[in-house]
Amino acid sequence: MTIRILPAVGDPDAARTVSALLSQLPDAEPAPAVADSTALVDALAAAAQGAGAPSPAGPAAAVEALPEVVLVHERIGPTPALELIREVALRFPAVGVVLITADAGPALFSAAMDAGARGIVGLPLGYDELAARVQAAAQWSAGVRVHLGGNPDAAPGPIGTLVTVTGAKGGVGTTVTAVHLALAARAAGRSVALVDLDLQSGDVASYLDVQFRRSVVDLAGISDISVRVLQDAVHDHHTGLGLLLAPEEGERGEEVDDRAARQIIGALRSRYEVVLVDCGSQMQSANAAAVELADVALLVTTPDVVAVRAAKRQVRLWDRLQIRKAEETTTVVNRLTRNTEIQPPLVAKATGTQVARTHVPAAFKELQPCVDAGRMQDLDGRSTVKQALWALAGELGLVDAPAARQGRGSHRARPSLTGRRRKAIAAGAAPGSGTGPGPAPGAVPGPAAGSGSRFGARRGSAAAAGGPGPFDPAGPYEEG
Repeated sequence: MTIRILPAVGDPDAARTVSALLSQLPDAEPAPAVADSTALVDALAAAAQGAGAPSPAGPAAAVEALPEVVLVHERIGPTPALELIREVALRFPAVGVVLITADAGPALFSAAMDAGARGIVGLPLGYDELAARVQAAAQWSAGVRVHLGGNPDAAPGPIGTLVTVTGAKGGVGTTVTAVHLALAARAAGRSVALVDLDLQSGDVASYLDVQFRRSVVDLAGISDISVRVLQDAVHDHHTGLGLLLAPEEGERGEEVDDRAARQIIGALRSRYEVVLVDCGSQMQSANAAAVELADVALLVTTPDVVAVRAAKRQVRLWDRLQIRKAEETTTVVNRLTRNTEIQPPLVAKATGTQVARTHVPAAFKELQPCVDAGRMQDLDGRSTVKQALWALAGELGLVDAPAARQGRGSHRARPSLTGRRRKAIAAGAAPGSGTGPGPAPGAVPGPAAGSGSRFGARRGSAAAAGGPGPFDPAGPYEEG
């Protein structure tokens, strides 16, 4: 959200200082400073009248035309600062007013709050304090505008979508899933933060070839996380991701408790459209708080007995601690093959969770070069694993549907042996020849008519005959 700021500062030197600091604020759009109280009120009135008079939605348009934040210097004239704040608050209630003063004592603070100010910034001005007060006033202003009939999309933060990725146990592909969901969302044009809350053994830095001295621990002891502090802790990766990494010393992870995690996530959601959190597989207070706050909570498992049992334990743990209900959790089945005995419907039944429609195939050979090089962002676009994970991002709403379809279409475009063509080859026909003992041209290959779908009654007979199991890894991508 762009924050429009109108400073009212009479002293030229103070005006230059304020303008210089405001120009450094992210997502800020400062206007030239006005020199007195009359000019401030006239500028606000002109903005409101110029936008909303002839329109059927006049009041709403007038509200949206006003700046979100007004800064009032204590030496503004001719109207005293507190009287000016009271007038602005009464005439333009959707504007957040911040007082700049050298006296930040409790008496003046109380008087300014009574007049209608949303905050006080002490002199001499500091970047962190000014940024925190401006952002707080802007969020309050956005909330008021929604209730006054303004743009409903301009609701105050936190506004970012929070997605957590948790592993049923170690080694099921949690970090790879989180990294590629983040890359997919970034490729769709969204601002993305990837947080490593696997505090003792986080590997996001290893997968993205990052060496950065700051970590999430550096934000744990800060009671008011300002924009500058957040920028110092977040690493700007060349892919466009903002990375908040786990500490190098795993024992320091204990410094991040649930309160710190909530505050850090709230600060990130106010700055990024999507926040991906890798929670690892061990539940602590920090990643438990993240799962509780999540808009989407993913639980990654592999289709084997040990991992599914671990996923069931994880879901029961969340339920006992009242972190998250099973029906509010989405399970992602990773490394699924056609011969796997445990299929996604059985995973859903065992865990009581929803299972994502998109399953990730078992193709570690595609991943191994990028994993060994620590450059997961360089995974080939033709990789079935990457296409499945980016399709999962589309299913979760992190990527627009056309982008997800495009990724899957590229898999269709390249030559491959689908299940039907493999059956024809096994029967003795050459690929693409249309001859041999396979089905006649134009006939429907596969099970005989009336035998049901491949997920239905033929499951037992196919497995008993030693043929293909009920899952075909080419299924999500094949034509037809």
